[in-house]
Amino acid sequence: LRSLVGSEMCIRDRAYSPVLRKPNNYQTRIQFWENWILSKLSNGNTYVLKVRDNRGVVVQMHILDPMRVKPLIADDGSVFYEVQPDNLAAGKEAITVPAREIIHDRFNTLFHPLVGLSPIYANGLAATQGLNIQNNSAAFFGNASMPGGILSAPGAISDDTAQRLKTYWEANYSGRGAGKIAVLGDNLKFERLAVTAVDAQMIDQLKWTAEVVCSTFHVPPYKIGIGQQPTYNNIQALNVEYYSQCLQSLIEDVELCLDEGLGMAEGIGTEFDLDGLLRMDSVTQMEVMDKAKGIFSPNEMR
Repeated sequence: LRSLVGSEMCIRDRAYSPVLRKPNNYQTRIQFWENWILSKLSNGNTYVLKVRDNRGVVVQMHILDPMRVKPLIADDGSVFYEVQPDNLAAGKEAITVPAREIIHDRFNTLFHPLVGLSPIYANGLAATQGLNIQNNSAAFFGNASMPGGILSAPGAISDDTAQRLKTYWEANYSGRGAGKIAVLGDNLKFERLAVTAVDAQMIDQLKWTAEVVCSTFHVPPYKIGIGQQPTYNNIQALNVEYYSQCLQSLIEDVELCLDEGLGMAEGIGTEFDLDGLLRMDSVTQMEVMDKAKGIFSPNEMR
């Protein structure tokens, strides 16, 4: 916990520190925060059930399955949450709890302020296209990179003959048999019909779909190995960009939800430690320390 007044000295508080260090009995705090963020990004909602002791102090927090939770609004505007059975967190029976016992972190409330939407909603078309391209590519290479086609005869043939030729061709020259030498008589001709990977510009299409997905999650494409790489070599600047573009809103949302959900006292709040993320590279550190001579003492620079 960090005080929000004065010199912002790090402090510990008996009411909040234990549950933040160990949110529940089956997750570490790393696993807990990871579960929180993944639930928000994949489903648009994170529901956290609070467990209190006899003093009314929150001693455990449980991330609920968002598919098992439904917000309810009473006639007087009061908000409740219907929680379906969950042996790990909420018990074996469905319960309805008031909003004060649930921490609800939501994303993209486009249609209702209590119903969040995942960024997947925005990139659904691009993601579907990417999956179809990959499935087609797997089928294409599974067929020894030989596309389908048309087997044509110079004259009319009966349906039985056409079916026999089709069955014979598929059995011997598709799948693992693709690429074998076929001997055709009676002026039969095989013409490729499917579009090849080169003609379809498969790589460019996959790159485009990946960039669209990155944009909906606000992740710089170069972070996952696509898109143009930055032209400058400054680790701190790249991490600051990543933080401000992608992580800042998620982190600040969690901090505010915890402050309100745990009912923190005036002047007390939560802040994630970002020192590791925003750490400068060694060259930049030396340049900063060199320019700071006369401002910082040698001990402060160390």
